[in-house]
This record gives sequence, structure tokens and C-alpha cells, in this order.
Amino acid sequence: MPKRTAGAGDPEPPRTILLASPRSFCAGVERAIEIVEVLLEQRRPPVYVRKQIVHNKHVVADLESRGAVFVEELDEVPDGATVVFSAHGVAPSVRTEGERRGLDVVDATCPLVTKVHAEARRYAARGDTVVLIGHAGHEEVEGTMGEALEQTVLVESVEDVAALEVEDPSRVSYLTQTTLAVDETTAILDALRNKFKALRGPDSADICYATTNRQEALGALSEEADLVLVVGSVNSSNSVRLVELAERRGTPAYLIDDASGVREEWLDGVEVIGLTAGASAPPRLVEGVIAALRERGPVEVVEREVAQETIHFTLPVAVRNP
Repeated sequence: MPKRTAGAGDPEPPRTILLASPRSFCAGVERAIEIVEVLLEQRRPPVYVRKQIVHNKHVVADLESRGAVFVEELDEVPDGATVVFSAHGVAPSVRTEGERRGLDVVDATCPLVTKVHAEARRYAARGDTVVLIGHAGHEEVEGTMGEALEQTVLVESVEDVAALEVEDPSRVSYLTQTTLAVDETTAILDALRNKFKALRGPDSADICYATTNRQEALGALSEEADLVLVVGSVNSSNSVRLVELAERRGTPAYLIDDASGVREEWLDGVEVIGLTAGASAPPRLVEGVIAALRERGPVEVVEREVAQETIHFTLPVAVRNP
């Protein structure tokens, strides 16, 4: 990698920041955060939230400072209290527990995740084995599998597909987690189609528009960059996929929570930095990274836009302003 050099007395040449667009918050994330914010205004804190409302530590810390209390399970919520289900969705058993406990439940599940849940119920009802492409342990996967646990199997790789056996190969449907890498998912889906000739699936893709757009935006610039920085938390699936995408394109890439995560040794000899953020990372964190890079020397910011996002999801009736 070429070193940044300047002659004696010459100003240091500017770095270029290729800023991916779209980046940062998506409509589902904005909706989920707004739900908690409105509840904190309408009702006296605490407002309980099962799991992280979205996978970003800065968002969680900000809401905690305003009176949100994040819990792992509903048994940590007092009877009758207000509790928000996170953007990633929950299994029916969690909803049943909330009703049994008399909790005031507000559902912040992303509508695109809700779509996948509906598909899982429909496929299971017609007697299919439901193959879910996703990552084990992710909250979205746990919630989706809970819709038809006995009929759903999880695959994470082409190798998983090769080892998969089902009761009736002619009755198999597939779903995907909404935040997967598009190219890797395509390979797994091709393997499923080759193995199960009658495979059925959704009319439209389960990988959400925001995940796809952010991957396409980063892909459009990653090969020009000497280094890629992805703003997002380690438990953010779509953020991790962006790092992996850049690495598959041959560009060193790092996941950072904020500007404080940038390490000096990463920048040595780097002239072009690709910068993006996962769908759960606040835009201000990207601005902070740019400011921190400016402190290290002159930079030129060039935005590379591949799509414009105009999608907006309405709030649940329970939190709409009267």
C-alpha cells in the first residue's frame, strides 16, 4: 500500500473519504427508537424493553439515560408495567407470556420482520418443512423459528444444506433472516434449489431493502478504498455483514462503535477510506468519525449514492399522539 508523503515544507496531501449512501438508520430502526421515545414522554419512566431495542450500544445508552430499562426476559418486568418488544421480533410464546402477566405490551417489531413471521406461519400451516437461512442465536432467528418450531430448521451455510434431511423433499419452503449478506445467501439458496426441486419461497425477498442498499453502496466503493470503516456494534448483524463484504472484495475493514475505535496504525499509508454505517447506527456517529479523521489531517469527503430511501413505517396505534 503506498505511503502518504509530502515534500519538505509541503502540506500533507488530503485523504479521500468515500462515504457510502445509503448508510445508518433504516425505517424499521427509526420506528422502533421513536416508539420508546414517545412512550417515555407519554408515560412516566421506567419503560421496559425486552432485549436491545436495536443492536447499537449508543442508542441503548441514550434511551437508558432517559428512563428505559432493558431486560433479557419478561420475568424481569413488574406485573402490569409497560414493555416494548424490540425491532427484531419475538416468538409467539413471548407474546403469550406478556398477556398472561397482564403486561402493557407495545410491539416495535420491524414490519419487514413481521412479514417473515407471517410467511413462516403460512408455510407451516400447509405442512411444509420451513428452512430458515440465518444465524443461530440472533434474536430475529429465534423469534421466527418460534412461529413453527417443530417444522422449522435453520441453515447457516451451503454445508448445512448438503447435510439437511427432511421428511418430505417435495414439501419444503424457505425464509431468510432480513439482515444477511446478499451474495452468501444467494449461494445457500442455490444449494437449496438444487437439492429440493419443488422448493417454494416468498414472492419478494426477505433480506430487507436497507440491508441490500447498504451492501450495494459499500460494494460500489470498497475496491477503490485502501481501508473500510463500518460504524456499528458487534451484535449488529447487518453491520458485521458489511465488514465481511469489504473483506471478500479484498479491502481491509474494521467495525467500530464510534470515532474512538479508529486506531492510528490502520491509517498508516492509507489514502482512500471507505466509510459506512449499519442500519442501527446513528448518523451522528458517522459525522464523528469524519471529524476525527479531519483532526488527523486534511480530508476530502466524496459521497457515493446508489439509492434513495423514502420508506417510512407508521407508529403503532398505542403510541400515536392523540
